Amino acid sequence: MIQLHSISLALGGHPILEKLSWTIGPGRRIGLIGANGAGKTTLLRVIAGQLTPDEGTVSRSSTIGYLTQDVQEMDGDRTVMDETLTAFEHIDRLIRRENSITRALARDNGRTDRLLADLEQIHAQLAVHEAHSVQSRCESVLTGLGFEGDDFGRALRELSGGYRMRVALARLLLQAPDVLLLDEPTNHLDITTIDWLEQYLKGYRGTMIIVSHDRYFLNRMTGAIAHLRHGSVTEYAGNYDFFLIERTKRHQLELAAYENQQRDIARTRRFIERFRYKASKARQVQSRVKYLSRLELLRAPEPLESEIRIRFPAPRRSGRMVLSLSAFTKVYTTDQQRVTVFHNAGPLAIERGSKIALIGKNGAGKSTLARILLGTEPFDGVRTPGYHVDTGFFAQHQAETLSPDHTVLESLREVSTNSHEVHLRTLLGAFLFTGDDVLKPVRVLSGGEKSRLALARTFSNPANFLILDEPTNHLDIQSIQILIEALRQFAGTLVIVSHDRHFLDQVADTVWHADQGTVRVYQGTYSEYRWACEHGSISQQALGGIRGASRPEFRPPVRSGGPKSKEQKRREAEARNRAFQAARSGDRMHSAALTPVQRTRLCQQAETAIEDAENRRMLAEAELTQPEVYSNPDRARKASKAFAAIEKELSELYEQWESLAESL
Repeated sequence: MIQLHSISLALGGHPILEKLSWTIGPGRRIGLIGANGAGKTTLLRVIAGQLTPDEGTVSRSSTIGYLTQDVQEMDGDRTVMDETLTAFEHIDRLIRRENSITRALARDNGRTDRLLADLEQIHAQLAVHEAHSVQSRCESVLTGLGFEGDDFGRALRELSGGYRMRVALARLLLQAPDVLLLDEPTNHLDITTIDWLEQYLKGYRGTMIIVSHDRYFLNRMTGAIAHLRHGSVTEYAGNYDFFLIERTKRHQLELAAYENQQRDIARTRRFIERFRYKASKARQVQSRVKYLSRLELLRAPEPLESEIRIRFPAPRRSGRMVLSLSAFTKVYTTDQQRVTVFHNAGPLAIERGSKIALIGKNGAGKSTLARILLGTEPFDGVRTPGYHVDTGFFAQHQAETLSPDHTVLESLREVSTNSHEVHLRTLLGAFLFTGDDVLKPVRVLSGGEKSRLALARTFSNPANFLILDEPTNHLDIQSIQILIEALRQFAGTLVIVSHDRHFLDQVADTVWHADQGTVRVYQGTYSEYRWACEHGSISQQALGGIRGASRPEFRPPVRSGGPKSKEQKRREAEARNRAFQAARSGDRMHSAALTPVQRTRLCQQAETAIEDAENRRMLAEAELTQPEVYSNPDRARKASKAFAAIEKELSELYEQWESLAESL
């Protein structure tokens, strides 16, 4: 049990927590969310006892383990295994005591009976703690977090910050404290390792408080959401998706109550003003004056985060084939070894409009392949760019290369082809830099703010082919959702490297999986790909062995000519339409030849076409609601005409679907 009572804390004169009270019961799984800078990490440090609040009290009756984002305090001379074994210091103390007693018994100093009793007690404690399995438990957790046998003896100073964080996480999981405080535990983890961590934490019986921008992780791991905003916590029962719905409902109720009270106050004041000097109404006036004086005023509810939308500069139209790679090989040669990243992988083809998720374990070559696609990484093979292809590239470490002395506005102006301040400020506003924020020096920005600025620089110039390497790192959930909406509206071509499964699922329509020197291609969303892996349509190895099951090797359904061309799609649509019309009209020559299986397939295709048309209708409706559309008569006419055409198409599709459903 943890209780925080009226906690207040200011850092650098800026209030972070204000009169915050929160009770955390045993066995709960809570997601702690809030905008960047809201104080999530500060609150975790207060709970862990690393920060003392300026006011208020914190009571703890549990052991607490805290995974911090900063792991630089580790002893660099220790090996990976030695650092992980520090999770069992209590067992190490028991073993040292056992050895001491054994040496004392060998000296036979007359205390044999007492020493034997102590030794028996120690053996019992070692059995309870399963001391014999310590080494194997460490190896199991380290393997789950992506380490291999050869890594166990490596010194920590040889590891990157991301892998040091994995060691810290392994140590914390093995300690199994009563309360786990996890601050961005999925940072630096690949999708396979995140899946393993989810499975491991499902067996944890203590309390968990998780700070994460990974929406899938929050949904799967939490049963409550604590929203930290303006220094206080509001708790919602349910996962993150439930929180979004419930928060909107609460806001609507609070807003309605506030507006009703304001209307009531206004009516009462009008009555008082009208009859203040009328003797016959004196009693009613005094009654209403007392009513207002006793009324407990409701505070106006804080507005929800604004619906900000990023609008990319309109790029020119590229050719149908954006980029193709022949079969290719990539080898890194150092003084000590020769590392083959890809061997005879491909060929790969990217068509206009494709949105590709590039996934795989850390070290599988995702970033290398991204640079090969960009044309900056030498390799053995042929890279053929398409006609009129303008490429934009975002690297995961791009935020670290920003000039610290530039302001946010100057940093964007440095790379933008459009130097008009209104345009630059509008683009920065889309990335949540508003007002005087654009005049901040880069050196004072947080990690999330630097990432948003680097993204704004990437999107500042028109590009019809975007390669994004971990674009969601350091972004909060709101910023990620804004980016999702922008990329879904993007008319060009995308290749995205990311470990954020929700982000990939919302944006990508094709999955490339880099694994064991090859690239497997799957036509479909990440969820569809995951489902296919779990149900045997794709081997478990294709997803990095999440379940560890062994299945026959799968050859992905890649068409010989790459993704379908626009002409192929048009011909297939015409064929479907002819079949729909035949089934609808009862044309015996055509519809009689359709088997029930074919009719079922056509019915499913009709449902897909309806879903696509409804999505387009939703976009057309959204355009019609924009005031700027009606300031241009031609644009308004075209928008109305396009909406009417979609409505007509939907009506015909529904008729076709109903006819097919009846025939079945």
